[in-house]
Amino acid sequence: MTQSTIEIYVDADACPVKDEVMRVADRHDLPVHMVSNSWMRLDDNPLINRVIVSEGPDEADNWIAERITDRDIAITADIPLASRCIERGASVLGPGGKPFTQDSIGMALAMRDLKQHLRETGEISGHNPSFTRQNRSDFLNQLENMVQAIKRR
Repeated sequence: MTQSTIEIYVDADACPVKDEVMRVADRHDLPVHMVSNSWMRLDDNPLINRVIVSEGPDEADNWIAERITDRDIAITADIPLASRCIERGASVLGPGGKPFTQDSIGMALAMRDLKQHLRETGEISGHNPSFTRQNRSDFLNQLENMVQAIKRR
């Protein structure tokens, strides 16, 4: 059974776009599950469901993947979690504004594994590019587009 309201699930521990998520959620009156392994400072917005899971490498991922539906949106940079959410039919958006889709997730997983191997062998260092204002703008636009697309279904 599908739910009638879109819900947003945020892999919140290292998420740099929590404020942007809340801007879109407020505009559309959508509940947001901020899922993390530890307490975090968040607004007292009634749309926020603060979820603190037990310590463990995949506890937040498991909580999200077990609950997300095909009318929901996941916000995560974690590619294996993105894959699990796509399998459940959810829309998935990375914090930089890049959507993960059924067509792109296989390549994303392969690139993740390749980069991990190259880091382990010392071929590359583990630095990620800096997060820019353009990333925030791209994220806001993509999230708004995802919400609109789900509402049209």
